[in-house]
Amino acid sequence: MLLSGSNDADSRPASVSLGDELRRAAREAPDLPFLRMMNGEWTFAEIDRDSDRVAAALHAEGVRHGDVVSLMLPNCAEFVVAWLALAKLGAVTAPLNTAFRGRVLADAAALAGARILVAHGDLRDAWSAVRSELPALSRTVVVGGAASSSGEITWEALCEQGEILPSPPPTTVAFSDLCLLLYTSGTTGRSKAAMIPHRFVLGHAALTIEGLGLRADDVLYCPYPLYHLDATVMTVAPALLLRSVAAIGERFSVSRYWDEVRALDATVFDFMGATLTMLWKQPPSPRDRDHRARLGWGVPLPEWADQFEARFGCRLVELYGATEIGVPIFTPLDRPRRKGACGRLLGPFEARLADADGNAVSIGTPGELLIRPTAPSMVTVGYYRMPEATLEAFRDLWFHTGDLLRQDSDGYFYFVGRNRDVVRRRGENISAAEVEMAIEAHPVVLECAVIGVASDMTEEDVMAVVVLRPGETLAPQTLLAWCEARLARFMLPRYVRFVPALARTPTDKVEKFRLRDEGITADTFDRERQRSRP
Repeated sequence: MLLSGSNDADSRPASVSLGDELRRAAREAPDLPFLRMMNGEWTFAEIDRDSDRVAAALHAEGVRHGDVVSLMLPNCAEFVVAWLALAKLGAVTAPLNTAFRGRVLADAAALAGARILVAHGDLRDAWSAVRSELPALSRTVVVGGAASSSGEITWEALCEQGEILPSPPPTTVAFSDLCLLLYTSGTTGRSKAAMIPHRFVLGHAALTIEGLGLRADDVLYCPYPLYHLDATVMTVAPALLLRSVAAIGERFSVSRYWDEVRALDATVFDFMGATLTMLWKQPPSPRDRDHRARLGWGVPLPEWADQFEARFGCRLVELYGATEIGVPIFTPLDRPRRKGACGRLLGPFEARLADADGNAVSIGTPGELLIRPTAPSMVTVGYYRMPEATLEAFRDLWFHTGDLLRQDSDGYFYFVGRNRDVVRRRGENISAAEVEMAIEAHPVVLECAVIGVASDMTEEDVMAVVVLRPGETLAPQTLLAWCEARLARFMLPRYVRFVPALARTPTDKVEKFRLRDEGITADTFDRERQRSRP
């Protein structure tokens, strides 16, 4: 079945580039707050002025239309200013994951091939260690630290230069010009960099506003990294279009989350991965409703979402998206929630669910989600300097998401799991997400990751890697008994391993490839042998 989303031309942003939109906002609402963090607040006029200065200085450093500049910055105002300054020049921002180190960092930075790096002084050890492997890099702008060589300049010095330099010559930036290189999370292997045009950013910002019913008086809170889609495309860009506030947290912290929501006066927040579970399992507090947040959006939505809403006094909304395609699926706000559904198609897209050969599957049957836009530049135009990966992803003129979903007769989509996150056991496809949800419902379980491990019966066996709440204990037999009451027998884990924490990316995705590499360890319980492995 082929589905098309809405394609309302009136919902398209008036501007064709981020720089144009920022200039319009600074004229229309100069004194309204735009960016808010725990260490300060900046108006539209201030961000426009600061980005003009940085654009002038970077132009003097030789940055031109189409050039790539890498950022290695934590969440900070300088990140937003640098991104918008580069957008005004028609240059491309390539934000690096601040957790990258060694070979992974060197590969990601070399892929971008940037001549200029804007990096935080606190991360000097990381980027200095790979500097010799980046022959194209000739200039480093240091934020929050001192320059230590002739090839470095501090952010403050760069801004001072930009204040006295003439404005760069006018540059025409088209909506199809690249704005960002967003790296995939790398949970399944080497990172790729999705090429994101200006139209993608502004178009998906407009869809976010429509899909979530965002308002000009909203304060949009995101605690996740600015090098991620959530913070840039779905927080900063919608705030820019609405003339509202983007409230960016330093990083996600379960103990500080609601305090930061209160301090930033947030009305909308987003969640991902196990963050809702972590917040839910915190001890109840008299201040649970002491905030202005009215809406939380993200994925996945747990079975106890209604209870979360009642406890914290806000609505939760599920959606579906990916770095390469933005968010084309939203849960309708004006209809009752459908259990397990992540929403319906919205915007200028067509979608189909397909089998391994690319043929459409029937209603109710899981298939890989394929997406293509009916308007230009609304999905990635490919992976930077990776033509083979681009061709593989865009087979048959569809973008292949790698995610398995099913669809009901009313057009609602239901996330089943990653194509690579499905355990194949004795002829059955088992959704890791479904097993994880059953285990995480146990009152002493904090979070869980389910993987497939090689089986002596061919195919795979199910392994659950479990983190318990602090101070709790749980026998693997007790956990398996819990699962038996909630899962089909073929879905029951054979192996259970308890660990103190799960390795995660900064965007809160579990690095399952690490768990697969570790495999069945000495402390892993084997249900069939009723003991830990030798």
